[in-house]
Amino acid sequence: MSRNIKCTPNTSSRYDSLTVVSSFLLVSLNIDAILGEITLHQRRKKLDEMTKGEGLGDAYAATLSRMKAQPRNRSRLGMEVLMWIAHAERPLHVDELCHALGVEEGSVDLNIRNIPAMETLLACTLGLVTVEKSSSTVRLVHYTLQEYLSHNPGLFLKPHSIMAEVCLTYLNFQHIRSFSPALCSVPPTAPFTEYAACYWCTHARRGNTERVKTLALELLNGYDKHISSKIALLHGVKPWDWPFDPEDTPRGFTGLHGAAYHGCTDITVTLLETYEWDVQTTDFNGNTAIAWAARGGHEGVVRALLELGGVDPHKVDKRRRTPLLLAAENGHEGVVSALLEQSDANPNTRDDWSRTPLLLAAENGHEGVVRILLGRSDVNPNTAAKWSRTPLLLAAENGREGVVRILLERKDVNPNTADDLSRTPLFWATRNKHKGVVRMLLERNDVNPDTASTKYRERLLGRHVTSLQESEESIPIGYGATVYLMPPPPNPFSLPSSYSHLKCVSLHRETAPQFGLAPFEPDHPDAPQPDLRPIELDHPESFYRDLWPIELDPPESFYPDPELPELNYRT
Repeated sequence: MSRNIKCTPNTSSRYDSLTVVSSFLLVSLNIDAILGEITLHQRRKKLDEMTKGEGLGDAYAATLSRMKAQPRNRSRLGMEVLMWIAHAERPLHVDELCHALGVEEGSVDLNIRNIPAMETLLACTLGLVTVEKSSSTVRLVHYTLQEYLSHNPGLFLKPHSIMAEVCLTYLNFQHIRSFSPALCSVPPTAPFTEYAACYWCTHARRGNTERVKTLALELLNGYDKHISSKIALLHGVKPWDWPFDPEDTPRGFTGLHGAAYHGCTDITVTLLETYEWDVQTTDFNGNTAIAWAARGGHEGVVRALLELGGVDPHKVDKRRRTPLLLAAENGHEGVVSALLEQSDANPNTRDDWSRTPLLLAAENGHEGVVRILLGRSDVNPNTAAKWSRTPLLLAAENGREGVVRILLERKDVNPNTADDLSRTPLFWATRNKHKGVVRMLLERNDVNPDTASTKYRERLLGRHVTSLQESEESIPIGYGATVYLMPPPPNPFSLPSSYSHLKCVSLHRETAPQFGLAPFEPDHPDAPQPDLRPIELDHPESFYRDLWPIELDPPESFYPDPELPELNYRT
């Protein structure tokens, strides 16, 4: 029967009692440290230091000495608890920690009877460890203890090597191997599986040994049939990139893919030297090992694979993405540089949406990658993806101020370039309320704020306007939720005064110049005239939301035009 320890009311109260009793030992040591001072001034100073979390080093050292003075097994167990909590990649749950500490070196299967109880762990750590009630996670009693342990690395001998061995031994247990790779969650009988699957290589990179390599090779042989491959992918890859087959298994995600995905350079090389792997083999989505390494930013693995030869760094997956595209999309500068060093590197390769590395880097705000790519003479900063979307337009749309600044520094970048629906970078920055980008663009003399988005308006009208029908809906709109309606506005900050029976509040004639813009003049001969034909909206809320909401901090002198009536919608 599995022994999964959780914070039920009974166990929680036992944890609290043990923590309180043990904590008195720490308090006693603090009092001894204060009374050990000679003068009142020194005692007050020591008390103030401890109140602020300072000066606890002596108390921690004394507690650790008491811990080590316990019987051998209790002393070892207490130090192992501190090691796991101090060096784990995330907070460990109670049952995870208990299972990790129940793993014996060289064991081939899980021994439930060897898993220690949480009460035992708390007792062995003498008040230095506590259980968080709300999350059932185990933590150190105070953040200063974490600092103390970090500043005294000699307390633990090769902690990451030990933790990597424990993780790999656990994953190689027959009990764990019996789980189907189609499962999407860890069975409750093996709670440490998730942590071990996600972080075994993180610890191995920091403390690789021959024993770790041997255990890793054992795991990676038949990796696509092991539940740990599925768990690692579920936690580290976006859902649309999961390489799962129709049976929901990671078929084709081999051990070589896994080593590259986790970023284990030494283990990747050892794997290729030990087994006859095809470095060009692909998983269900068409990813090669170098593609997984590039996606994760593992420069060491990428360079190792390139040096071994036989690797095509331009091979595309099912979405026509190359390793270079994946590295640029995720902002991995080292990997981008390594791939561009290849003599046949193509920095303008495109995916199935016609996006180049520069477009993906600009869209996601990766300034370093953008600079690397723009440093090449064969990269066009105005290259466009589908719908004529340029790097500047994508950066402005997503509020990437740093990338916008880099692109605008170039003389060959047009700040008024528009997509297929006549939407400019200024339009997108305004629509998505990226004030910094809006101000950056308006500071330039060559940015035209009077550009209208005629095609965009027409598409929205075609989607929402159907037939004539009376409606009693009223939608009040104030500052910060302004909408544009037919006809198109002459610039992003001016509003048409009316459309059918709709009246809009616009910037006052005296206010608009403070934004550096001309106010909307309905009587101006060049002003677009409203179409007064009545319309019916199937989904007026959606219509208003999809049209152009903008939100700017108004000047103090801002006020609505008193001549306009209260805003509402009537047909």
